[in-house]
Amino acid sequence: MFTGIIEAIGTIRALTPKGGDVRVLVETGKLDLGDVKLGDSIAVNGVCLTAVELPGSGFWADVSRETLARTAFIDLKAGNRVNLEKALTPTSRLGGHLVSGHVDGVGEVVAREDNARAVQFRIRAPRELAKYIALKGSITVDGTSLTVNAVNGAEFELTIVPHTLGETIMADYRPGRQVNLEVDLLARYLERLMMGDKAAEPKASGLTEGFLAEHGYLKN
Repeated sequence: MFTGIIEAIGTIRALTPKGGDVRVLVETGKLDLGDVKLGDSIAVNGVCLTAVELPGSGFWADVSRETLARTAFIDLKAGNRVNLEKALTPTSRLGGHLVSGHVDGVGEVVAREDNARAVQFRIRAPRELAKYIALKGSITVDGTSLTVNAVNGAEFELTIVPHTLGETIMADYRPGRQVNLEVDLLARYLERLMMGDKAAEPKASGLTEGFLAEHGYLKN
């Protein structure tokens, strides 16, 4: 688990294909690795990765096909800056909100404008995530815990103060950028709870007679 309070900005130093997925080397900058052991979790742009090698100035981690398919990790290249946070401990201050490091979807920055000393961003989320995004609620963008200031359909707005711009990679954001989104865990659990006994029922496969007929597999 994480808090969404970014501890350091790191740099992707290598992305090496390995057996069908990717091994990544992250240089961790000012992030203190003194208490990090092999097998520990570190969030990279909000994606929970496991340290498999610790060469000293950073760590190597394996990125699965599932992660590449479901996050904006696929767009990263050597030299790109990334947000870093170590997993929280029982004595950590929960300055943001509870973050799992499991990305729910990829959003897109659609607008950026100055707002006094802050910067206003508008981000479009995937349609299926819109129901979890609430005015003044919490959302994680590339691992950063943020407060939603406005919602319009699947788009939401964020007001980012100078400190956050300086301590995260959000200063790099421009329209068209893909970002990792994780919605509030409480909203996910509440949705499941509201299903009641229906939660125990298996989901429909989606392979209906109508679908088969439409695609020519059933004939009258």
